[in-house]
Amino acid sequence: MKQSIAQPVHLKRSIGLVGLVLYGLGVTIGAGIYVLVGETIVRAGPYAPAAFLLSAIVMGFTAASFAELSGRVPQAAGEAVYVEKSFGLPWLTIIVGLAVLVEAMIAAAAIAVGAAGYLGELVNLPEEVLVTCIVVAMATIASWGIRESVAIAGAMTLVEILGLLVIVYFGLTAEPDSLSALPAALMPPLTDVSALSGVLAASMITFFAFIGFDDVVNLVEEANNPKKIMPWAIGITLMIVTLLYVLVSFVAAQNVSVQDLTGTSAPISLLFERLTGLPPLMITLVAITATMNGVVIILIMAARVAYGMAKEGRLPAWIGVVSPRTKTPLRATVLVAAAVLVLAIFTPLGTLAETSSEVLLGVFVMINLALVWFKLKGVPAPADAFTVHIVFPTAGAVFCVALLLGASLV
Repeated sequence: MKQSIAQPVHLKRSIGLVGLVLYGLGVTIGAGIYVLVGETIVRAGPYAPAAFLLSAIVMGFTAASFAELSGRVPQAAGEAVYVEKSFGLPWLTIIVGLAVLVEAMIAAAAIAVGAAGYLGELVNLPEEVLVTCIVVAMATIASWGIRESVAIAGAMTLVEILGLLVIVYFGLTAEPDSLSALPAALMPPLTDVSALSGVLAASMITFFAFIGFDDVVNLVEEANNPKKIMPWAIGITLMIVTLLYVLVSFVAAQNVSVQDLTGTSAPISLLFERLTGLPPLMITLVAITATMNGVVIILIMAARVAYGMAKEGRLPAWIGVVSPRTKTPLRATVLVAAAVLVLAIFTPLGTLAETSSEVLLGVFVMINLALVWFKLKGVPAPADAFTVHIVFPTAGAVFCVALLLGASLV
């Protein structure tokens, strides 16, 4: 009698364009505006929208590179695999893959601390207890199943976007003429050294707020027709978050003083109360939803990076085992969640955000160079894949380096 051989369990394709966009919006918005708008205004003052716009421009070129690479190399652990296929250097692949994992865990830790700040407005418990409860709960959702996890994250994303739209509406309708000041807030005078320095100093914070579109590519093995929908998902995500960030930061800078923002761990709740005159309970609940959503989505992404690296032999194989019941990389999810919990409890929020941005900028430099090298070698993209001119990855690498250097000099 023949013994049956256990077949390897693979990830399940079940996510469409809407799911990918909601995923990208959820991790990006949760990672940024709800947690860091106050710190951005503290650094850039009335030119906070300019800091967000600068980061969006830098992200735009890199987003184009990700859109093409997702079609050239449609595998989970996107960044690490892109470098592997382009340069063929195992040691560089491991460095990039581990950098992505570290960045993701730092980012999730930062958002978990932000979530605890909002939750602490309602529950009088030590921050460490709140952070632990948040990380464990979100890890449980991330382990459940990709379709279920993304569905929950998508619903949470709609709630957090609605909360921001309410703030923008009240902020712009309170003084209809205030919108005329937006162009000036997006373009600080080139002769104003103090303003330019503030924008550059804030850029490392605002760059962190855009982390998310790159996470979408790590769901490529679970997306339906990824070559067609992945570039659209990346582009739509980046455009929507840029518009929201610019408007919310503009409204916040117009209505809340730097002193008040410095003294709060829940900046969006404070802004809501100032604009509407209503108790901040509703928006606090929305902010808790937004930040927790950011944690669960980053846990999903980081687990897929670890799974993809293990699948390629760059991490121990046992990490890449997919659960037969949930069809998710359960072991990788548990390991990532444990690391996030340690970082969240022992590292300050500002340090987490800046370190995450610096690591990710370095990774983005390598991703852009990987696409440049593909093109210089004349490696053709698949016939039906999205492609960009070599100018895009070249500019993406240059802008990322410039942002790193500029922020380190101010």
